[in-house]
Amino acid sequence: MTDPKKQGPVRPPKAAAISPARVAAFEILERVATTSDHSDDLLHGRRLAGLSQADRNLTTALVLGVLRWQIALDGRIRPLLQRPETPAQPILTALRLGAFQLLHMDRIPAHAALSESVELVRAAGQAHAAGLVNAILRKLTRQEAVKKPLFETTAAFAERLGHPLWLVERWVANYGRAAAMAICEYDQQEPEAGGLFEAAEGLPRLDDGSRLVAEIAAASVVVPKRIWDCCAAPGGKTLLLAARHPEAELLATDVSPRRLEALALRLKRDAPEARIRTVEADATALPAEEGQFDLILCDVPCSGTGTLARNPEIRHHLRPSDLGRQVARQTALLEAALQRLAPGGRLVYSTCSLEPEECEGVVAAVSLPVGVERVEVEPVVERLTLAAGQELGGSVRDGFLRTLPSLGPGSGFQGDGFFAAVFGRM
Repeated sequence: MTDPKKQGPVRPPKAAAISPARVAAFEILERVATTSDHSDDLLHGRRLAGLSQADRNLTTALVLGVLRWQIALDGRIRPLLQRPETPAQPILTALRLGAFQLLHMDRIPAHAALSESVELVRAAGQAHAAGLVNAILRKLTRQEAVKKPLFETTAAFAERLGHPLWLVERWVANYGRAAAMAICEYDQQEPEAGGLFEAAEGLPRLDDGSRLVAEIAAASVVVPKRIWDCCAAPGGKTLLLAARHPEAELLATDVSPRRLEALALRLKRDAPEARIRTVEADATALPAEEGQFDLILCDVPCSGTGTLARNPEIRHHLRPSDLGRQVARQTALLEAALQRLAPGGRLVYSTCSLEPEECEGVVAAVSLPVGVERVEVEPVVERLTLAAGQELGGSVRDGFLRTLPSLGPGSGFQGDGFFAAVFGRM
């Protein structure tokens, strides 16, 4: 089942009988489905500011849960529809909200999930569909839970675990069936706090993948005088670089004025004494007077397929054709950043993507300036201090860092999927 095309502005429900959390979740899911708005921005926006903490928590659980399980929910809903065509978006959103609560939230009474989903669709101006929503959700309550069979086709486990088939097929081809299933299983869990590194005061809060990339960058040069974080927003890696090299002059740039403003406010709040300068600039056109740098972090915009646990809606918007457009931009950013590398300096190229085109492919395709070459990442990784009992296992491959999301004992790194390569000017 695919989402219908945008059908005009989102119409928020007006329902006194519906809990504030479900109303807010419905509105946010509608905006994610029909606009370019991002769930994380909406969940931290003004809409939730007036809710109680309990309602904010429930809204977040509903929104992220529906987005994670949407493909699987649609797989359960689709056979129960009386007509083959996809319902209007508000009806579909109400069905997904109700189905998620019935199938995945044991603490919510079935009658509350069902009745309030019906009221949501009424309040959204789709009263004619109230009976349909009621009938489908009642049928779901009578169905047996989906059990994991002894063997599943790729299409079957992709749907059961809420992922687009085209993306899972890529992971099977690139990493193998077992790894692809482990990635999907990880993506369906709420991300936990990082545990790869020892806890330390004064460091920014980062997930393990982002922290790992920033730590590799910081460890790649012993005493850099000038550092450039060329795609710096939202600023967590910038803060870690500043903490690791407090004497260095640090330039943080971003092409987005809005993101740069938020970055500057974060830096001022969390590191007011740090020697960090923010500049709105496209990294491919940094003013010549900025000169060269001893350390450059080139953490480029990417598809984000290594972060689906944190950003579940990516799986619904990403298309295969998007990867080619990303690669062209990533290659341009890396080539421009390499030109700014000072003699003896190091550059770390990183993504939060699982797709080889954006990672190894970009590294292979980039035109290296005279005197610049790729450097093995393993010696840098070995200099990192991890928490007791933690190890990176097989995360260094062919001279690159590559982490794959996975769960459970013996899975090695447990965090988002990241890639990093190191370059040096001799």
